[in-house]
Amino acid sequence: MNGHGYNYGVNKYELGNAFCHIAIGVDDCYSACIQIALLGGNIVREAGPLAGSDEVIAFVEDPDGYKIELIDR
Repeated sequence: MNGHGYNYGVNKYELGNAFCHIAIGVDDCYSACIQIALLGGNIVREAGPLAGSDEVIAFVEDPDGYKIELIDR
C-alpha cells in the first residue's frame, strides 16, 4: 500500500476526518439531481459546468453528511 487512502495510527473516523468525498459517474447530472431531489435527497451543488471546463458535475450529501460528487460520463 502506498499510503494514499489509509491514515496510519487512526482506528476511528468521524465525519470530517474520514475522507473528503467520493465521485460517481452518471449519464446525466441534471436528471440525477432531479431524481435525487424528488426522493428527498440533499443537493448541495446543483448540476452545472465545472469552472473553466465543459464538464458537468453536481454534489449531493448522504444522510451522514458526506459529499458525493456526480460527474457526467
